[in-house]
Amino acid sequence: MKKYLSYLKMRFIGSLQYRAAALAGIITQIIWGIMLILMFDAFYRAAPESFPMEFSQLSSYIWLGQAFFSMFVLWSFDNDIFDSISSGNIAYELSRPLDIYGLWFVKNMAMRMANATLRSIPMLILASFLPYPFGLSLPESPLHFLIFIFSFVLAFLLVVALLMIVYISAFFTVSPMGTKIIVTTVGDFFAGVVIPIPFFPEWLQPVFYSLPFAYMQSSPFLIYSGQMPLDKALLCVLGQVVWIAVLVMIGKLMLTKALKRVVVQGG
Repeated sequence: MKKYLSYLKMRFIGSLQYRAAALAGIITQIIWGIMLILMFDAFYRAAPESFPMEFSQLSSYIWLGQAFFSMFVLWSFDNDIFDSISSGNIAYELSRPLDIYGLWFVKNMAMRMANATLRSIPMLILASFLPYPFGLSLPESPLHFLIFIFSFVLAFLLVVALLMIVYISAFFTVSPMGTKIIVTTVGDFFAGVVIPIPFFPEWLQPVFYSLPFAYMQSSPFLIYSGQMPLDKALLCVLGQVVWIAVLVMIGKLMLTKALKRVVVQGG
């Protein structure tokens, strides 16, 4: 475990160096967040009673999504992993006394955590000072906040576990582009990135929660805003734990199968 924590620390510190990219990301997410809030505000002004979330809850949902965008976005990949598989450099990683699944897992965690650290703090501060109901509100209750923290960590692990399957699929395909496009498109829709899940018809929402995507960024942010009651929040946390176990197991089985058939040419 100490080896993985050391690698996590080194990767995290190394990723913190990209301050220019972080600044550009902060500006982009702020502008995008303002655009989304103003767009929804136009609809809310027409018929506020017809929406499933209070506007202040929606604003908090949007600002949390923008602040932690780099942690939960599904289209951000570590291309070094894909390159190591296609080029054969994976042989060097296999020679290390580390489990390659765990190594890639902490590598992705560190990259996303570093990007989020640089971007989230200034965005959360700015959003907190915006006038009500356009800014980031306080959590619904201290208990909601505690469950939000726990769910937030689980959602992050779930995202990484899902992307690990995308990385490992590169062993079985000529190009990972198709898998990346499918996961990104389907994931963004079912994770509530474009439209929050409560805005969909009630008969369709069970379909969302039968897939792992709804347990990613949507669940912790809905818990924070208070839109999700505590009993349902606890069920979502349980669903996150189950999906993490399932995706990690699938990823490990795929990797075991892939490494049995991998052939590295050259020397």
